[in-house]
Parts: sequence; structure tokens; C-alpha cells
Amino acid sequence: MKRLMYFATALLVLGVACKKKEEPVKPSAGFTVKIENVSEPKAYFQTGVFNTPVGDSSPGPATPGKAYQFSFNAGKGHYLSFATMFVQSNDLFFAPADSGIPLFDNNGMPVTGDVTAQIYLWDAGTEVNQEPGVGPDQAPRQSGPNTGMAENGTIKMIADVMDGYTYPAVDLVIKATLTYDGDNSFTLKIENISGGNMLETPLAPGVWLVHDNTGKLFEAGTMASTGLERIAEDGDPSMMNSNLAASAGYVSPFAPGVFVVAPAGSAPLFMQGQADAGQGLEALAEDGDPSGLAAALSSMQGVVASGVFNTPDGASAAGPLMPGASYSFEFTASEGDNLNFATMLVQSNDLFFAFDDSGLPLFNQGQPVSGDMTMQVSLWDAGTEVNEFPGAGMNQPLRQAGPNTGTDENGTVDKVNDNYTYPEVSAMIKVTITAN
Repeated sequence: MKRLMYFATALLVLGVACKKKEEPVKPSAGFTVKIENVSEPKAYFQTGVFNTPVGDSSPGPATPGKAYQFSFNAGKGHYLSFATMFVQSNDLFFAPADSGIPLFDNNGMPVTGDVTAQIYLWDAGTEVNQEPGVGPDQAPRQSGPNTGMAENGTIKMIADVMDGYTYPAVDLVIKATLTYDGDNSFTLKIENISGGNMLETPLAPGVWLVHDNTGKLFEAGTMASTGLERIAEDGDPSMMNSNLAASAGYVSPFAPGVFVVAPAGSAPLFMQGQADAGQGLEALAEDGDPSGLAAALSSMQGVVASGVFNTPDGASAAGPLMPGASYSFEFTASEGDNLNFATMLVQSNDLFFAFDDSGLPLFNQGQPVSGDMTMQVSLWDAGTEVNEFPGAGMNQPLRQAGPNTGTDENGTVDKVNDNYTYPEVSAMIKVTITAN
């Protein structure tokens, strides 16, 4: 009897062992993820051309009594520059100082009203001056563009040129008025008020530029660019407008972020269409602070691996990801695991990059995935703070007084869909996965 019981027990153990041997072992692998900021650096924020007087239907000069008007966006730390030809001259133009007009004061309030006192009459130094309103090589009388005698000089205020001619005061020719339209939008009106007892002159089409304190339309004491020469001599803004447009636009760093590996079907970072779960996504998406979300993920049930990425490759300290730089991180996962990550688009109120809420499957038919996964990445809106104009909003990290200072939105997490325009995701970020 004892012998029979022994054999029965042995057979039972053998059966269990056989069952365990029959269970397939899930494939696993190590992975390296590289997140690159592939944004093209830009020297300026916005630019454009003004060429059609208010009330006119086609481009042309602004004769006395007429005005040019244009609108633009800007934030704290931005300046406005523009250039328009003083037509009754060889190469003179009206513009602010080369540093531009500051658009916000030290308290963060928009500058408005008459800014004519910040406009000057400049000499491009490209063509020898003739008596204003008389010279045969000035635009109204010349036989064609670029016909005057080359000067090979530098850009100076006309007050410093001392060419022996008399020029009207700026505020007798031009009036410039700034209006704030709300939501980081301004309008500048440039009126031609010349005439009366002073020299009457048209104003020519010109260019405008919104920039920070590192970018300028021109620099006093240097030779004028060909684009500025064409504005100052012939009232032609086309070349300068094209050159500026190629160097202007939205660009943003990315903030330190988090990654998480979890079983398929789970959504540890967020659920599309639902409000933020309050576990730290808001701080990451609004202020670039991943610490709270990282702590929540580290103790979340079912999470296979998680962590923070905060030090650009090759850097010695944590910091934001500037254009041309990358973050990298590593982990191990098994078949059935999905990856997600989140990194803030810094020039925004609460936008972040991530895969869909369920994450990216790390295996395909038992094989670990590798390659460029950028097409699976979306730009998400956390729905926690009201969006402002990208790159200009006062409650975006580079301009806000402190964390969590914007207007609460009380919305849901979803792919960004507001009234603003953002570059294509693939023009900002590249995500590559390599199976080790």
C-alpha cells in the first residue's frame, strides 16, 4: 500500500513537472530608446512683409495720408523691428534702433500706444546721398533699380552722417502706433503724415521682424545686407522677406521626462479622453517636472520598468533637450509588454509627446521591435491648463513667474486640437528603438 502511494505521489509530481516544462517561456530582450530633438534652430520668432496700404486692394507705396498695418504675435522678451524706405532719398529707411522695440515692459505688460519716438531715419551706406527729393538716382526719378553711385559704407543714423543735406524730423513724416489685441497678438500701424511745409514723401513696402535680444534685422556700424540694400534704395522687400522667412518660426526644447514599461492593455501614464489622474502628469506637461510621475510609476502595480530621462547624451548634468541633442535610456522587457514615455514641449502650456495611451508593443510575433518609431508618436494636450500662443504665452515655462501659474482648463487628455499651428511631430522629435 505504501509503495502504491509512493508511485502515485511520484506520478503526480512528474505530471506537474511536465506541465511546467510545457509552458512556453516568453521572449525577452534589452532595449535602448533614443529621443532626439530634430527641430531646426531658428534665429527669429516671426517675420513678414507689409506692402498694401490700408484700404487699397493691391501692393504699393503709402503716400501721404495713407498707412501700412500688420499684425503679429510676441511674448515677454520679444522685440519688434521693421524697415521701410524714405522714398525721396537714395538709401535711407525708417526703422527702430537695431535692438528693436521691446514689446513687453519689466512687469510683463504689453507695450501699446504711440512708439514713434523709438523710430529713426537710417542711412544704409550703400549709395551716395543726393539732395532729398531732388536727386536723379532716387526712386521717384531713377531710370531703374540700383542705379546710383555705390558708397560701400556702413549703416548709420542719418544724424551721424553729416552729408550736408537737411532731412525732416521723423515725427513729421511717420507715426507708428502699437495696439495689443489680446492672446499675445499686436497690431502696428505705420502712418505717412508727411507734407505740409516739409518734404512730402511716400513710404515704400517693407519687412517686419519679431525677435529676441540675440536676433536683429540689421546692426548699426556694419555693411547692409543685399536685402536691406534693396529696401533702402528701391523699396523692394522681397529678398529680405524671403531670407528672414527661412530663419523664422517656432522651435522648442523638450523637458526631462519619464518612461514606463507595462503589460499590453494597461495605460499607466494617461487615458485618452479622460481627465489627468493626478499622479504627476500635470507637473510634467505644464512645468517639465517628471519627479512626481516617476515616483508614482515606481510603485504602480503591474509596471515592469520605469524611470526618468533628464541628461542629454554627452552632457554632464541634467537639462532640457535643445535642437540637435538627444536623451537615451535602457530597459529590459518581455513579449506582451508595451512602452510609453512623456516629455514636455517646453514652448507650450501643457503639451507633451507620447505614444498612444496603451503604449507601443515591444515585440512582434515573438521578435523584439527595432527602428524609427516616430510615426507612432503624437503631440498630446494634458487638458490641465488653457493653451496660449505657442512660444509666446506668459504662462509657458520660459516666461511664467513660477510653476502651475496658468489658467486651469479642467479638460481631458487628448491629442492637441486648438486654434494654433504647430510643426509636424516628425519635424520636432525622432524616437528610435534598438533591441540589444
